[in-house]
Amino acid sequence: MKILLTGSTGYIGKRLLISLLDEGYEVVCCVRDAKRFNPSEAIIEKVEIIEVDLLDKQSLKQVPKDIDGAYYLVHSMSSSSDYKSLEQQCAVNFREAMNSTEVKHVMYLSGIVNETDLSEHLSSRKNVEIELEKGNYHLTTLRAGIIIGSGSASFEIIRDLVEKLPIMITPKWLNTKCQPIGIKDVISFLSKGIFNSKTFNHNFDIGGPDVLSYKEMLLGFAKERNLKRKIWTVPVMTPKLSSYWLYFVTSTSYKLASSLVDSMKIEVVCRDHKINKILQITPISYQKALELAFARIKNNDVLSSWKDAYASSGLTDSISDFIEVPTFGCFKDVRDREVLDNEQCIQKIWSIGGETGWYSGNWLWKLRGYLDKFVGGVGLRRGRTNPDTIHAGDALDFWRVLYANKQEGRLLLFAEMKLPGEAWLEFKIENNKLIQTATFRPLGVLGRAYWYAVFPFHGFIFKGMIRNITKI
Repeated sequence: MKILLTGSTGYIGKRLLISLLDEGYEVVCCVRDAKRFNPSEAIIEKVEIIEVDLLDKQSLKQVPKDIDGAYYLVHSMSSSSDYKSLEQQCAVNFREAMNSTEVKHVMYLSGIVNETDLSEHLSSRKNVEIELEKGNYHLTTLRAGIIIGSGSASFEIIRDLVEKLPIMITPKWLNTKCQPIGIKDVISFLSKGIFNSKTFNHNFDIGGPDVLSYKEMLLGFAKERNLKRKIWTVPVMTPKLSSYWLYFVTSTSYKLASSLVDSMKIEVVCRDHKINKILQITPISYQKALELAFARIKNNDVLSSWKDAYASSGLTDSISDFIEVPTFGCFKDVRDREVLDNEQCIQKIWSIGGETGWYSGNWLWKLRGYLDKFVGGVGLRRGRTNPDTIHAGDALDFWRVLYANKQEGRLLLFAEMKLPGEAWLEFKIENNKLIQTATFRPLGVLGRAYWYAVFPFHGFIFKGMIRNITKI
């Protein structure tokens, strides 16, 4: 059986792919940018990869006609202020593409939409479901609330709040009820539901056994981490203030924070649990989901993270659009230094950022991160998903990995911080020498003024960086 998997580079898609292959399915991975698709070589050999942009009908012609099933795991919650119309158009284009194939069953992962008044985000998810229902195939919609797992947006936001703030004065929406579900169970529902005729043309709510307020979830997280936390809710925080509060304390972008605050005022509790019996799944508790998430983190085994999604920065272009570093009209800081141990040098480069830092002037990098966060940028809080591996498309503090090849000894980063221009940082080993290049393409007079303002710090930061990376 052949399955089309959209969102193959996303948080859910990366994990579902492994489950589908384990079940013996033939999988066609539908990605917008193939350079961001970086599974293991064992997986690459088993899948077919096609580049598709759901907003581009022409690209959808690449979808094989002989697919039997498909997963719709696409959303644009924080990539655009007009995401509602974009999501609807994506759904229409996908439906029309599916109608020209042999697909029998489509599964869509949505949000719980049981309230009369929905947030814009949940309303958009519902509209997508309505569009997908019009197709010439059987549709199954699984509606989930808060998903808890290593690297999930909800988990990371809760983690930021609890681990950074011993005392919290919080908005009243922390008393809203929700029904969290572990990522392990989400993957089970998705993989076991495909081609099950009992799920055809129905929608189901999926959730764990616990109905909790967001405040109870924070305190439950604190309990798992053996932390004492005090939380008070106040009615004076407007949605805008709440969004800023979430944005400055956590690693989320402001657009995503606004969408989350809007949705967190709505109860997301399951209507029933019929799907559990149909698929013979008993979801784990919230505390167990936290336990499994931390086990993954402890073992450096985080399979996917929302921070690597473009939504974490608001980037809407493909990384391919930036992989060619410009030369005309640019400022450059180029340094080179002899490498005495290539293997050790490459390992240092591949460990850069996150907990390791940037090998020189870390306090200046942190200051730049705080300033970036203050003006609406991503700051340094995203860190890195894995301390040892880097792949194209990964987030790395306030950079995006454009190219990463250990055998070549080359790493290319693109800046996602707020800048009056565009910036690249490249590390490349050639003839036992490390070449470190910082490139800045200014935007107008302000961009040039910015370069000269930070130029005095470059000598200290970049000189120390290459020295510390190459020394034994």
